[in-house]
Amino acid sequence: MSADTVGFALLLLGVVLLVGKVIRIKARWTQHLFLPSSIIAGFLALLLGPEVLGALATTAGVDGLAAGGVFSEEILEVWSILPGLLISVVFATLFLGHRIPNPVRAARLTGPQLSVGVTLASGQYVLGLLLAVLVLAPVFGISPMAGALIEIGFEGGHGTAAGMAPVMDELGFPEGGDLALGIATIGLVSGIVIGVAAINWAVRTGRTVVITGQVKQSVEEQKGLFRKDEQYPAAMMTTRPASVEPLALHFAVVALAILLGWLVLSGLQQLEQLLWADTVELLAFVPLFPLAMLGGVAVQVFLDRTGNTQLVDERMMVRIQGLALDLLIVSALATISVTAIADNLGPFLILVGAGVLFNVLVLLLLIPRTIPQYWFERGIGDFGQSMGVTATGLILMRIVDPDGKSPAFEAFGYKQLLFEPFFGGGLITATAIPLIYQFGPWPLLSAMAVLFVVSALTGLLYFGRQKWDVDAERNQPATEEGHASE
Repeated sequence: MSADTVGFALLLLGVVLLVGKVIRIKARWTQHLFLPSSIIAGFLALLLGPEVLGALATTAGVDGLAAGGVFSEEILEVWSILPGLLISVVFATLFLGHRIPNPVRAARLTGPQLSVGVTLASGQYVLGLLLAVLVLAPVFGISPMAGALIEIGFEGGHGTAAGMAPVMDELGFPEGGDLALGIATIGLVSGIVIGVAAINWAVRTGRTVVITGQVKQSVEEQKGLFRKDEQYPAAMMTTRPASVEPLALHFAVVALAILLGWLVLSGLQQLEQLLWADTVELLAFVPLFPLAMLGGVAVQVFLDRTGNTQLVDERMMVRIQGLALDLLIVSALATISVTAIADNLGPFLILVGAGVLFNVLVLLLLIPRTIPQYWFERGIGDFGQSMGVTATGLILMRIVDPDGKSPAFEAFGYKQLLFEPFFGGGLITATAIPLIYQFGPWPLLSAMAVLFVVSALTGLLYFGRQKWDVDAERNQPATEEGHASE
């Protein structure tokens, strides 16, 4: 493909995203569902592409639209490659701009939060692998690797699903990537819908601490816009543009993080080839993005240790991450194979239904007994993340705690530092599919079952019985309302 084709594909992707935003502003039903513009744009591109419009044109005998719908095959080829590239940008920026805390202190502050997060993630593996072994493989003949799709699609989201698609394709499970993207889409939408419904239920029944009345949002909030009188800085200038544009500097830092991850991955793969590749080959199938995340951690640690933390702004990194994630979601949804999902509709519905039910049960039954204070404000963030992406959890926390009066955002942020390197696109997510391919489902199922039981019991029997005063920890006077009722 030519450079002009790549450039035009990116321009067209931007236009589709803009149309998605216009639809979000104009269509009330999209506002009620809190649908991100990228999801709307992705579905629009899917409808106009070969899987829907192209298929209808083929049936009707309209040759001009039969190949790629309104998009050419070259455009679709570029879009199909983008998710695997952009996911490394998303993960490289996760910790850039954040001061890396002491892991022991972070674990102490967010022990209940980490227990909930690990229980959700490991439980999704246990549930998925049990379904794969007992139902999906024997009844539908699908690969046991399908057992990892709930965690990849729900906990990992569209980025992780797109990033793992080439791995599944290489290991003989080509439909896995499309199924994971479908699961991620259902998870994100249902996560927001169920999350908002749960918030309204919690407010009505007195389970929230911060909000005690009806949840209200302005017209601008529903449209995803800011009022004219609102001030929300997008980022901070960390260098003078006369020397280097701050955005360009942040891009360079992200590039360095990704390259460090690539060097580490390449070195590990070379080591595997020299030592044990003849017996078992695992690292050859590990994608780049989890190592890009560790590259970002290494860069941030270096900046902290050398006293240059101020050069990288967290909000600027969030903007870069958001751009990459929006383009990733649109391009991934635009190139998803509806045929692959239709051919595996039974396993798809079973995995989605079981995953949603499991997450809801954890929210309603486990979290109130694991997080002693502000359990709903803190737990709804983990629920949202376990259904879609981190942004989903943040959206739900912002609705239930708009002014950040609870420790929800602080606890969630520290928990991410310990959680993200392993689940939701981390090392465990990246190696799950190769592990199942090499050793079958049982070793991973056993390990995740042990982790699930340990994390759940730790939350119930230890953290859930603690009487920590989180308001006092934040140097605020404790109040009776600071203790959430179950």
